Amino acid sequence: MNNGTVVKLSDVHKTYRTGEMEVHAVRGVSLEIQRGEFVALMGASGSGKSTLMNIVGCLDRPSAGRYILDDADVSVLDRDRLADIRNRKLGFVFQNFNLLPRTSARENVELPLLYSAHRLTNAQLREKADQVLASVGLQGREDHHPSQLSGGQQQRVAIARALINDPEVVLADEPTGNLDSRTSIEIMGIFQQLNQRGITIIMVTHEPDIASYARRNVVMRDGMVLNDRPVAQRLSAANQLEQWSSGVTE
Repeated sequence: MNNGTVVKLSDVHKTYRTGEMEVHAVRGVSLEIQRGEFVALMGASGSGKSTLMNIVGCLDRPSAGRYILDDADVSVLDRDRLADIRNRKLGFVFQNFNLLPRTSARENVELPLLYSAHRLTNAQLREKADQVLASVGLQGREDHHPSQLSGGQQQRVAIARALINDPEVVLADEPTGNLDSRTSIEIMGIFQQLNQRGITIIMVTHEPDIASYARRNVVMRDGMVLNDRPVAQRLSAANQLEQWSSGVTE
């Protein structure tokens, strides 16, 4: 599967039990995502999109069905193996940034490397973190703490942290949910640039305009895939920003 499918879900179910109650969050989802795709998982609250994202991100296990990630059947792996796969193959970007408030941007980005099997010297950690921060437009902000950064800059730090281990898949959960319109376009521009570099991106969003920056939209309802289609008129963040600067975009 190295040159094709990177994520393969086969009849995946997820059921939560609270006492005698059962909540069927995901109901028999089968889905394939190819290497290098940019997919938006869409749906209203309670549709199952976030639960499915947690399964794809190895943060939760399916109750039934199989999940193959880059040739590994992760549905049967133990907790330690799952943690190893999360660190090596996956990068995470969250709506609330999840940065450590009393550490610098550089130190936040370095954090995943501290759990890597390949130990780096302090100089190597610093060099790699600074390179990734520069790649998302934060050169000169390496020593700033989150409180000294705007929301958009904090999300750029979070994206840099997701990229530091050179993941095969970046998972983004409502990455623009706390950002204004212009900053949201800037962040989507970064994701489009990463996708152009060949990084697979899977993004959860309930906003159709944000989903339009992806290449493919998977719409969920009641724990099932309602629709799976390519984006007919894909938005270019670069063009949107150019229009914004020209006063065309309100």
